[in-house]
Amino acid sequence: MRALSLSVSLGILLCLADGLLSSSARADDAQLTPQETFFIQKVRPLFEQKCLGCHGATPDDIKGEYNMLTRAALIKGGESEEPAVIVGKPEQSPFWKAVTWKDDSIQMPPQERNRLNDAEIEIIKQWIADGAVWTDRNLAPPTTNSANAAQEIVMSTSGGQSPTWTNRTYEPEDVWAYQPIRRPDIPWQALAQTPATKRHPIDAFIQRKLQEKRLTPSPPADRKTLIRRACYDLTGLPPSLGEIHSFEKQKSPEAWSQKVKHLLESPQYGEQMTQMWIDIVRYADTSGFANDYERPNAWRYRDYLVRSFNADKPYNRFIIEQLAGDELDPADPEMLIATGFLRSGPWEHTGMSVAAVTRQLFLDDITQSVGVSFLAHSFRCAKCHDHKFDPVPTRDYYRIQAVFAPVQFADRKVAYQSYENISGFDHMKARTEKLLAETKAQQQKFKEKTDAAIAAWLKENGYKNLKQVAADKRPPLRWFGLTELEKSLLKINNKRIDYFERELKRYEPYCFSVYNGPSNNFRSTKAVNLIPGPKQRQGNVEEIFILAGGAITAPTDKVTPGVLSAMAGSNDRQNPNAWNTIPNTADGRRLALARWIASSNNTLTARVIVNRIWQLHFGTGLVATPNNFGQKGAKPSHPELLDWLATWFMDHGWSIKQLHHLIMTSQTYQQSSTPVDAEQVRTLDPSNQLLSHFPTRRLTAEQIRDSLLAITNELNPEMGGPGVFPEINWEVALQPRHIMGSVAPAYQPMPKPEQRNRRTLYAFRYRTLSDPMLDVFNRPGSEISCERRDETTVTPQVFALFNGQFTHDRALALAHLIRQKDQTLPDAVSQIFQQVTLRTPTESELKLALTHVKEMTDYHAAHPPRKIPLPREVKRSMIEELTGESFTWTEKLDLTENYIQDLKPWDVDAETRALAELCLVLMNSNEFIYLR
Repeated sequence: MRALSLSVSLGILLCLADGLLSSSARADDAQLTPQETFFIQKVRPLFEQKCLGCHGATPDDIKGEYNMLTRAALIKGGESEEPAVIVGKPEQSPFWKAVTWKDDSIQMPPQERNRLNDAEIEIIKQWIADGAVWTDRNLAPPTTNSANAAQEIVMSTSGGQSPTWTNRTYEPEDVWAYQPIRRPDIPWQALAQTPATKRHPIDAFIQRKLQEKRLTPSPPADRKTLIRRACYDLTGLPPSLGEIHSFEKQKSPEAWSQKVKHLLESPQYGEQMTQMWIDIVRYADTSGFANDYERPNAWRYRDYLVRSFNADKPYNRFIIEQLAGDELDPADPEMLIATGFLRSGPWEHTGMSVAAVTRQLFLDDITQSVGVSFLAHSFRCAKCHDHKFDPVPTRDYYRIQAVFAPVQFADRKVAYQSYENISGFDHMKARTEKLLAETKAQQQKFKEKTDAAIAAWLKENGYKNLKQVAADKRPPLRWFGLTELEKSLLKINNKRIDYFERELKRYEPYCFSVYNGPSNNFRSTKAVNLIPGPKQRQGNVEEIFILAGGAITAPTDKVTPGVLSAMAGSNDRQNPNAWNTIPNTADGRRLALARWIASSNNTLTARVIVNRIWQLHFGTGLVATPNNFGQKGAKPSHPELLDWLATWFMDHGWSIKQLHHLIMTSQTYQQSSTPVDAEQVRTLDPSNQLLSHFPTRRLTAEQIRDSLLAITNELNPEMGGPGVFPEINWEVALQPRHIMGSVAPAYQPMPKPEQRNRRTLYAFRYRTLSDPMLDVFNRPGSEISCERRDETTVTPQVFALFNGQFTHDRALALAHLIRQKDQTLPDAVSQIFQQVTLRTPTESELKLALTHVKEMTDYHAAHPPRKIPLPREVKRSMIEELTGESFTWTEKLDLTENYIQDLKPWDVDAETRALAELCLVLMNSNEFIYLR
């Protein structure tokens, strides 16, 4: 048995069962026996896709001498000279025993994550039990003579790993996204009762569906609701009371259109849109994994996004810049910064990493990222096998991957531009230099102590220098003479030095970018990896092979760069042209792919982005799965509207701002969130997919935080620059954050409120440390692309918003702000309502609020708060890896020495604290938290 495992191990390792094709044989295949059909449809595709990479694809390199190209060879076994399959007896066949893991000596595949499930094992068992029937025939291709075939289509692709997959058929509705975008006629008849001057194309498509269901659209929302909705959609911030009053007074028919245009010109528009985009591309300021070091200059890509959206950069240009800005115009700093997209995902490579593995992880990651971001396609399934559901062959996966084969990481020197925010660099840099110098000084003391101990040892043992001492008798030079604690601190300080040196690069003009060339020795643990010189950039570009089962140890066919061949007009293996062909040169591959994606010929790109913008406004896209336009994704609720919007978008210069204006000027967008007939809606359209009323949704985590700062006048509107460090829960902030065997310096919020209270977009984003308040309100992680945020309602949200320190501080700040004005208590209460809920209180609300504030004033007067000091240091503990002993040390929190706290209860009088409780209640109200 053990000998057999050597001969078949790689074959079984790669033989992961693929999705099974339809088991119904056509009439044309009547001559085939059921066993032959079973082999063709289920067994052979499994062998071709998963096993032959090592056991037949390369005759000169048959692993374990086990050839699976014929029945006889497969049954015979390999170098063990023992049969792998005993025909008719699966339980006695080593091949079957290996995949069941029943024998501890033969467990294939060896990784738990690749282990075959029961259904997959049953395929192998049934095949062996039925006689291990083998045939070289194929199923007959589909014909139009069959009624079924008339409804199904065969997709033209670059070809699967088996003829069965290549010739399989699809229901037309499952491959709608690959078909050319149509230009449907606007169904104006649906608006026959609407005056011609008020007809809107979007409303025509929406109304047609509503009329089919006999649903009545809601009337227009009131103007306060409308402007609040628009402000959050386009800026992520609440409107001011002045904005609301001004808009309510305007009676012009053009007032709404002009207001939308005004908001689109707000600098905060770019910040709001960037927040959407970084969800998709997984932006963070650190690398993730075990070495979650800072990416010192990643912030320049984030600011590039803000500038691009504010400038209404045509979306097709926006795509090209992020994928291939360095190839498009390498002399333009903005183009080099834009390519930060290519490095947005988590990634690390250390001295303990296998270069080939980490390189493949990047190639897999960027292939997937491009697929979901721009094409709404998850390509990851095709890494190991031809896609189970979509017409995405494995060959396409690796051809797209080959586009990125020349991409190498680099920190490129790019001077700071006049429009970039580098204010405050000197002060922040000086602080990091001080911490670095202090750490190095402590290391120097350890070194001096070691040197002195060695000198004493040499003298005691009669040596003049170390050269006289045999190598095996020398003392441990690194930490000789140090205590166990000092030895541990020596290692910790080395990591702190690395950390601070990397932090210093935040203030130097590099950009987080790429270049084309042969593989380099990039390591994520280095503070800066500069672009090599011209000689080092010469050489052969990495070759890309189809990997059997996705394993780098099982390369099969070599591939050249290509595109998604199933898309209409994109199969360069049948009809090559300038648009669908990617050059095989080192330079230009990404630019060609970017132009293919950004073309009006591409059936996916425009549909994908207009769907994302629709989702931003309505909470759900016309396709409810914005990252998945495949068979397992949602079908379009209004396919004609989706295509009409896509064509309109391209006709109008790929302008996202114009698309916003178009959507927001429709009556569909402006309608109330209250349905006309709630019972009928619950019966006929419970998910409001047809939009008979505007969907209510909760503010995002960032909008909640930014809004609380805005209504208290604490929000600093400064834009851009390196990530800032706001206050987060102190217990979370001071938890140890491990970086490869050590603890990173403690999280410390910035000392001044104006530094801390920037928009959440600019908060430094760790992958391994997050703000619990944001997380509990469903801010997504930065590991995978987020297509649509969850909107949960869970108990921890109450703890975060009603009991959390951040909300309490904002409530106190608002109460203090109101108290600065010379006004009566009823007026103060009324103003609090206006600030938080944007309306005056009702008579009953005012009465209840006044009673509460008076009672709480008496309570707080009798119960003065206890002052809580800020922490000045934190105790750390670790397990010493060499001895297994625990050790502790103290880390100073230097930024708390001159820390300016937000207003605290002990800073104000009892009435202010009582008013703050009313503020807190309103900040937790649905009126504040939800957008209607």
